[in-house]
Amino acid sequence: MDPLFDRINVRDLLSGHDLSDPSTPLSTPDLRLIISRLESHSLHIKSKVRSYLLSHREDFASLFSQCNDAVFKTSEISDNVSGILSLISDRPIDVEIRKLVDEIGRTTKEAREKREMLGLLKIIVGICERLEGARSAFSDGRLRFSAEEVKELKKALRIGDEEEGEPIVYGLLRKQWADLFDEMQDFFSKFMENAVRFEQDSRTIRVKYKLCVDKMDGIELHTVMEAMDVAGILDYSLAKAADLIIKHAITPAVSYGSPAMFAEDVNQGSEGISEAVLKILPSQDCKIVDVDGDAIYARVIQVIKFIFKHICFENGSWIRSFGRLTWPRISDIIISKFLSKVVPEDASKLVDFQKIVKCTSEFEFSLKEMMFLSASDGKDYRLSSFSENVEVHFAFRKKTEVLGKARNLLLQCDFSVPQDYTSKGPLLKNDGMAINSSNQVVDLIFSSERCVVSKAASQLMELVHQTLQDVCLSSARVAWEFYHAVRDAILLYEAVIPVKLERQLDGINQVAILMYNDCLFLSQEILGLAFEYRTDFPDSIKEHAVFADMAPRFHLMAEEILQRQIQIVIFNLREVIDGADGFQNTHQMQQFESAKFSIDQAVFILEKVHIIWESLLRPSTYKRSMCMVLESVFSRITKDILLLDDLAAEETLQLQRLIHMMLDNLSSLLKSLISAFDSNEKSEEDTSRPIDDLIPSLRKIRKLGELLDMPLKSITSAWESGELMSCGFTILELKDFIRAIFADSTLRKECIWRIENVSLY
Repeated sequence: MDPLFDRINVRDLLSGHDLSDPSTPLSTPDLRLIISRLESHSLHIKSKVRSYLLSHREDFASLFSQCNDAVFKTSEISDNVSGILSLISDRPIDVEIRKLVDEIGRTTKEAREKREMLGLLKIIVGICERLEGARSAFSDGRLRFSAEEVKELKKALRIGDEEEGEPIVYGLLRKQWADLFDEMQDFFSKFMENAVRFEQDSRTIRVKYKLCVDKMDGIELHTVMEAMDVAGILDYSLAKAADLIIKHAITPAVSYGSPAMFAEDVNQGSEGISEAVLKILPSQDCKIVDVDGDAIYARVIQVIKFIFKHICFENGSWIRSFGRLTWPRISDIIISKFLSKVVPEDASKLVDFQKIVKCTSEFEFSLKEMMFLSASDGKDYRLSSFSENVEVHFAFRKKTEVLGKARNLLLQCDFSVPQDYTSKGPLLKNDGMAINSSNQVVDLIFSSERCVVSKAASQLMELVHQTLQDVCLSSARVAWEFYHAVRDAILLYEAVIPVKLERQLDGINQVAILMYNDCLFLSQEILGLAFEYRTDFPDSIKEHAVFADMAPRFHLMAEEILQRQIQIVIFNLREVIDGADGFQNTHQMQQFESAKFSIDQAVFILEKVHIIWESLLRPSTYKRSMCMVLESVFSRITKDILLLDDLAAEETLQLQRLIHMMLDNLSSLLKSLISAFDSNEKSEEDTSRPIDDLIPSLRKIRKLGELLDMPLKSITSAWESGELMSCGFTILELKDFIRAIFADSTLRKECIWRIENVSLY
């Protein structure tokens, strides 16, 4: 049947025509042909369908019969369902079933709960019986059994792992267990307190093997130790005995200088050993120095062996517990009372300390063999760690000592000039005039000059050199600590001194200049340290030891201090010159006196600075700094005078008088500068320039003094010759000066014209 229902392609019906172009229209004959062929095809299909139905008639009949049966059965099922629904609606059996199921569930739950309750009651009764049994056994002296029961009951009652919502009875049982446990702890503690006693009169530690405690007679120490071990309270019960032994045996054994001696004794009874005795005997010598440590460690081992044998009964677990309890304190005592006291104070003695390192290691090995120390826990070997690192302890102590000395000398220094110091000339090396007995007059490594420093800086560098000498003789670890001590000591100056002298740095005084010299001296000394000591340093730190990085800090600090002093001086000079009120109207007596007072004050300040700076500063620094200050003073006075716009004849003479008076009063200061220039011919600085070149305003103010009473034509000639320009005068200043002094006239106009003309060339 499938071929009958295939899709019919209309174009196949016209296969004889050219229909390649879909857009070609069909003609009327073509359409008629198509209709005819479609009718023929339709008749063919009908014939095929009829033939197929006739050939399968029986199959179709069977199919229709089955469909009829299915419809009948469906109707029958529908009737049955309707009957069931009718029956259910009349009697609700599902409700009865649900009630029955609920009742069965409740009954089952109650039965299960009763079984669980019965099981819980059995457990509780069992625990109660075991608690009573443990208590009874404890009262009867069966200590090990009662300890084992207490240990098991702790697990059963989940002590320390309580949960919310548990039965109240568990809390009651835990309380009974805790009461029994506390009772056992108290008993064992009391027993150990009586078993291990110290008798003050005879200075004896006595260990009794059998005791009667709380009406329990003949309780053996070994049995008690077993019970305490089982119950897990060995550490708690041994605490007092441990304290007693440490206080009365270990501490005297370790006492450095006058240690105690020990003697053991055992009392034998009919049933064996009844007690053991450790007698503490005073040393026969008044003073014993156990530098090697052998005798000290031997005495400690003697005490621990006594414990191992007579208290722990050579049980490794028990002596290990005793070791955990006491070793931290014992090791601290040995370190504080012995090892720390024999740490070398000199780097050259570190080699001798190796004997103590060796016997310390052997001492801890002996304790490990007795199982007093753990074989696996490295923290137990504290003594070996300390002694092997004694170089570090020594270096740390020396470092602390160096820094302490450095801090003290810096804080105690008063920055005074040595009493026997007098400066009659420049401080130069190899100059007999400069030789001074004071160690505060120091050589500058990278200069031909010398300078005066504070006692703090001098002593600080002495300490630095001493420490660096120790670096050269020390091992790598010690040398490294010393190296850092040197750096920290030097940097202490930067941290301490500026804070200490903060107020004094704001005034004109010798403290600031000494501090400048200190920083300059330290910067040069620091640069020289590596050259002086590096070759002798241990190989491991040669490439890492650096000092040059600190030098720029001190050099910068020195320049900051000096510039601050210069600015303070200049500020004070400007303030007093301000009091001259611009040197106006000096032909009036009151104004002249005011100006003269200002000049006198300025001269006084300059002389004070001269006295301080010349005696303490290097000649080169003194020259540079003083020239800077004088330039500021002279330029300010010159500027004020040149700004005056109308000067009377008498006023010019008074101004000239003030200038000459100032220069005369400063003659000694100017001579000191010339002396500094002459001395510096031996130094590295260029001194070919005259003083007028270094203080340009000095030549200008001198010339100004001459101009004040010079005729107009002479002034003009001086300008035309270039003399005034070489003194620093400008054309504008000169023209204003002429207008201020000379009245308007043809001559003045001619001279000004000549001056302007000269300026064009």
